[in-house]
Amino acid sequence: MSVIRSAGLRGFRATVAELGGDAEEFALAVGLPIAALDADDLLVPDEAVAAAMELAAARLHRPDLGLRIAYRQDLDMLGPLALAIRNSPTLADVLECTSRYLFVHARSLSLTLESDPYGDRGVIGLRYGVRPGRATPIQGTDVGLGFVHRAIARLAGDRYGLRSVELPYRPAAPLAAYEEFFGAPVRVNRPSAMLRVPSRLATQPLSGGDKNLHRLAMAFLAEQTDDAGVSLVPHVRATLRQLLGTTPPEIGVVAALLAMHPRTVQRRLAAEDTTFAAILDDVRRHEARRYLVTTDMPMSQIASLIGLSEQATFTRCARRWWGATPTAVRRDGIG
Repeated sequence: MSVIRSAGLRGFRATVAELGGDAEEFALAVGLPIAALDADDLLVPDEAVAAAMELAAARLHRPDLGLRIAYRQDLDMLGPLALAIRNSPTLADVLECTSRYLFVHARSLSLTLESDPYGDRGVIGLRYGVRPGRATPIQGTDVGLGFVHRAIARLAGDRYGLRSVELPYRPAAPLAAYEEFFGAPVRVNRPSAMLRVPSRLATQPLSGGDKNLHRLAMAFLAEQTDDAGVSLVPHVRATLRQLLGTTPPEIGVVAALLAMHPRTVQRRLAAEDTTFAAILDDVRRHEARRYLVTTDMPMSQIASLIGLSEQATFTRCARRWWGATPTAVRRDGIG
């Protein structure tokens, strides 16, 4: 299972509401946490994000939903990658850093610069999509390709010379809707999703950038590719907090959300003198005390929210954590 930052859902709630739907209903139906609709930095399964968009498009009878969402997205959703893009000296630098570091936003997506598939020497192709071997989500691809188009238009000018849009499927929405959005001819059932643009665009200088900010942003992004010396504990802890109460907090689930093998997670945690079980126990302890001292929730509900099957198990854990029962912790603020 691969993940994407929940920023990829920007615009989903507002677009669905505008069309008379309930974004939370669609999110819950595919297993997405409601919080992902309004936050940028949650790690969520990319397949669930794609499924939510497909479900909403079908239920609302809006096959152009992806294009509508793309209208509401902007570069800021890319986090640190956006800083590098905005301060790049040329579009070639934008494409280079995006293709190299897009994984910081979504591990399964790619953006690559290729020769024109039709052999036009004055044209290059920007191929966008999921990694080879994975199914192409229609709404998700519409959102992504639409986002790339709008980002280039803002950086290089609205009329940047887009020659054509290549889609690897035949959309259910009229092609006229796509051609109006992109302002260029659209071809369907092509080998891959692609924007065909003038080759001169790659060397076009961009104005308003700051070389120092670009250097700092690129240095930060480079650090994301190097596991050595980077603590895994905060990432495991944050992922467990997201899972508690909704999904079994198992190492296999956490490893999948971090796009790692469980044995790799175990090895790296051992190198930091801790274990997955120890982190899970500490997260449960912290969350349990927070619920006890800040809410009036029943003990059985708190037990469920921290991933324990029975209230009796919660009581035993409380005695181990604080030497007291949950009731005493709530009453006396122990811990």
